Amino acid sequence: MKEKSPYCVFRAHPWHGVRIGEEYPNVVSAYIELVPSDTVKYELDKETGMLKVDRPQLYSSIPPMLYGFIPQTLCGEKTASFCREKTGRSQVVGDMDPLDICVLSEKALFHGDILLHARPIGGIRMIDHGEADDKIVAVMVKDAVYEMYKDINDLPPLLLDRIVHYFLTYKNAPDNEDNRCEITHVYGVGEAHEVIRRAHEDYLALYGEEIQHARSSGRLV
Repeated sequence: MKEKSPYCVFRAHPWHGVRIGEEYPNVVSAYIELVPSDTVKYELDKETGMLKVDRPQLYSSIPPMLYGFIPQTLCGEKTASFCREKTGRSQVVGDMDPLDICVLSEKALFHGDILLHARPIGGIRMIDHGEADDKIVAVMVKDAVYEMYKDINDLPPLLLDRIVHYFLTYKNAPDNEDNRCEITHVYGVGEAHEVIRRAHEDYLALYGEEIQHARSSGRLV
């Protein structure tokens, strides 16, 4: 009889296999793809669940915070509907990606592909080529410095300006004349909670049956 290996050969898919968090939307799980020292743009490969190289950062734009997404979220129709309601842009659709999150921490983390708990304090309403692409802004739970901030308006103005500037310019290139990224609003913690709730509902509408089947069959806990 073949002995079982003592080592686990599988891990949870960061988007589907990690729970959004028992206390969401007040506290959420966050999967981190990028850290401020990264000179390469990494992102999750949706099929394999592995972190992949999207592109080298050819220019000077680097993220001023930890950057990733909230598991079990999707910017779908309910998320897009909220964006249309708040902006009056009737043609906005969801980008069908997980909901992005920016996490502030005093600690220097040296690589992505990690999970942490984050407390949302607000968000940035971004429209990218006609698609809702919200960025939730959060602080790492129990962070010695940023734990004190309860709402995005509590942040030092320069820090918030840096985050906004990053998203307005991170796709810019000297020969790019088609940069249609626009930030329409910076919003507080209450609105951020509503965006997270809607993005989780969008996720469940698309993947809920698969998740329940995986749990009932023991493939997901």
